This record gives sequence, structure tokens and C-alpha cells, in this order.
Amino acid sequence: MKNPPSRPSLPDLADPRKLAIDFSRSAVPRYVQLASLFRNRVESGDWAVGTQIPTVDELAEECQVARATVRQALDMLEEEKLIARYRAKGTFVIGKPQEQFWCEVATDWSGQLLAPEGATIEVLTERERLAPTPVEPSLGQMAEAYEHWRRRHWRNGKPYYLGDVYIDARVCARIPKKSFETKTSMRILRDLPGLEIKEAHQTLTLGSADPLIAELLQIPLNAPIAYVTRSAVDQAGRVVFVGRGIYRGDVIRLDIRLK
Repeated sequence: MKNPPSRPSLPDLADPRKLAIDFSRSAVPRYVQLASLFRNRVESGDWAVGTQIPTVDELAEECQVARATVRQALDMLEEEKLIARYRAKGTFVIGKPQEQFWCEVATDWSGQLLAPEGATIEVLTERERLAPTPVEPSLGQMAEAYEHWRRRHWRNGKPYYLGDVYIDARVCARIPKKSFETKTSMRILRDLPGLEIKEAHQTLTLGSADPLIAELLQIPLNAPIAYVTRSAVDQAGRVVFVGRGIYRGDVIRLDIRLK
């Protein structure tokens, strides 16, 4: 009886350092990809706070990159105050990425009414007649005209969300200007007398930052982001609100109760 053909050995998935890394699969600079890899090690606890990380030579050999590339990646982590370098001692982890800076994307109506604690809203543009991309016809009938605002949300001194707000022009006159500086879009609609929201929808997809988004959210080019599209329909079946927003991918969390 012939022996069965041998199978190629699989990499040890329990230890990511044993996996071959192909940096050529992305247009993102190699040192940025490397910084993301190292950042994940800090976040996961593989490089625990207070411990010493491998040397530049060891990391260069492990990742099969130049020592200068490793130094550039470590420079990014040092700027983020995740590591500290000490002459003749080595490099040590001193913090975790985005600690206490999670932004939870609410998955229910009540959650959409509240902004994250400590968040502030910056109005970039306001009251422009601008039509949103139409939503699915099954959701409701589009209004004749919309007014548009662009807002940027900040927390802990960093922008985390960029949103375009489109509201039915017929109801905009009743919205106090101050509301756009202090309230979420859904809260603005909820507080508007005489307006009843019959249905609300939300869709989330993932992507990467183009040059404009990267600048507005203060993140690297091609960094991960999350696109969110929201809509609200009134009692007459009219789409009174369309929101299109972008979250930084490094600060959001999506919690969904399954049972």
C-alpha cells in the first residue's frame, strides 16, 4: 500500500511572526504597513506595556526589510507615544493605541441620539442646496430639495468622524442653527416638533482614505475607514434625512447583541 502524498506544512497561525509578510500587495508605504503590524502587537498585548521589544536588527530580519524601514515604523509608534527609546537600554512599550478613544457605532435608534462622551462638532459648511445620492426607492420617496451641512466630529483633540447631512428643505427652517453644533443628526430630527420618524436605516461598509479624507481626519493615506450611510423616513413616506459619514478605522467599535 502506497503512502498518501505528503501535504505542505501550514504556517503556525498562533504566532503571527512565523507568517511570511508580502508588503508588495499594498500601495501603502512599507514602513506604514510595518507600523500597523507593530501597533497591532501592542494593542493585542503581544508587546505588553512595560516590556522591551525586539531590536531593530531582529525586527528587520524577522520582517525581511531594511533596518531603515524598521526605524521609520518605530518613529511612528514613538510619535503616538506607544514606545520609548532609551540609549543603551533598548525600546520599551509605554502605552496602548487609542486607549479610551473608542467610538461605538450605534446599531439602534436610541444609540443614534447620543454623541460619544466628550465629543464636539465642528461645522465646515452649512445650508447649501445640494441633493444627496438617491436612496433605494423601497425606503421612501425623495424630497423635492435638501439642504446640506458638512460636519467634523472631534474627541480627545482628534477628528474621528466626517459627516455630510442632507435634510428636507421644507423642515430645515424650523431647525435652530445651534443644533448642528451640538446634536447628532438623529437627535436633531427627534427634537423637531411635528416630525415623526417612521423608519430609519443604516449601512456600514469599509474602505481606505483618499488624500482629502486623510487630511480631514488626520490619518495616513489609504488608512482604513468605515463608510456609514443613514436615512430617515417620516410618517408620509418621505425621505427627510440622508447622512453619509466616514469614521476613522482605528477608533470605531461595532457591538451587536446576537441573542
